[in-house]
Amino acid sequence: MSTESAFRVAFWVLLGLVLLMRGYFSFRVRQANERLMPDRAAIKREGRGMFAGRVAGFFLLVAWLVLYGLNPPWMQALIFPLPGWLRWAGFALGLASLGLWAWTQWALGTAWSAQLQLRQEHHLVTSGPYSRVRHPLYTAMFGWVASLALVTANWVFVGLAVVTIAALVARVPREERMMVEQFGDQYLEYMKKTGRFFPKP
Repeated sequence: MSTESAFRVAFWVLLGLVLLMRGYFSFRVRQANERLMPDRAAIKREGRGMFAGRVAGFFLLVAWLVLYGLNPPWMQALIFPLPGWLRWAGFALGLASLGLWAWTQWALGTAWSAQLQLRQEHHLVTSGPYSRVRHPLYTAMFGWVASLALVTANWVFVGLAVVTIAALVARVPREERMMVEQFGDQYLEYMKKTGRFFPKP
């Protein structure tokens, strides 16, 4: 197996693991009779433009993954030089990010939602990674998309990482406003004790 083929395998491992994980936790949510798709309030809370952009981005990503899998000759023009050790470090970052992602989802349990909406009888989760960080799931996503850029050494995945991180950072104030509306002073106190994406020093 060539070096480039090994990195392509590493990419599909990272992608396959995240799909398996999200599928498992989505199944748990459905088993609890909670909804996965957003309701009207969630779309309004996120902003119709941002929500439409997220949906369009999903279909563009699927199309790009198909192209990446087919690997047409012109795709070589999108590859930029990176030392092998850095690309393997990216793979390690991806695995570590997936570990944090799974830990976060486990701590949330059926309270997890990909939308800006709360569950029935929702309670504030402050255990596990949430004891130090308010948005560890986003931190894990930052690391994971950055790992894809490093492993593939492909400019499209660099762009994907930048857009994903920017979109998640822009989403956080809306999410925190929702949490303050729901939990009031309890969440405000929690904000004082925790960092947004990384633990406070």
